[in-house]
Amino acid sequence: MGNIPLQLHDWNVDFACWCSYKYLNSGPGSVAGCFVHRRHAQDTQLPRFAGWWGHDKQTRFRMENRFQAIPTAEGWQLSNPPILSLAAIRASLDIFTEAGGMAPLRDKSEKLTAYLQFLLKAEVGEFISIITPEDPEQRGCQLSLCCDARHLSGRALFQRLEENGVTCDWREPNVIRVAPVPLYNRFEDVYRFVEILKTACNE
Repeated sequence: MGNIPLQLHDWNVDFACWCSYKYLNSGPGSVAGCFVHRRHAQDTQLPRFAGWWGHDKQTRFRMENRFQAIPTAEGWQLSNPPILSLAAIRASLDIFTEAGGMAPLRDKSEKLTAYLQFLLKAEVGEFISIITPEDPEQRGCQLSLCCDARHLSGRALFQRLEENGVTCDWREPNVIRVAPVPLYNRFEDVYRFVEILKTACNE
């Protein structure tokens, strides 16, 4: 969510859920989202966790010992949403709208990630293997890099990047995940990242 365009209804997906902290920019611990296909939404008898916020709004405050689901995706909500994290999501979604939605962002994302892939192969191909699928249709903006700098462990390489102002992600045993996010990363950022990485690999 927020990384690639999704057509969950048209893809005939029954249910889906996602976090909002990463590509929707709302931070760790923020509220999650869910999708329920229209064909299931009206069926209030489907098994689910019964939560206060998913109960029928007209009778919610009667405090009856009986759960009556809202006949939409709302019926799967559990509790009151945290208002401060919702404010972050709202602000982020406004920016997505201002940027034109997912279509132009995805277009920029494919170009940014292709540029990153090109530079990595050209500049540090002897030290880094890209283990994410090369086909843009099979990935979002994130590339996972398997490290083999020989003189520098993958973890040490990751720490060197962090020390130089690069925010990325470490996964054991030897993978650095980097994501040029189109909403706020530029081609210049990608170039700078690879230069920093190249310097660290060649030290």
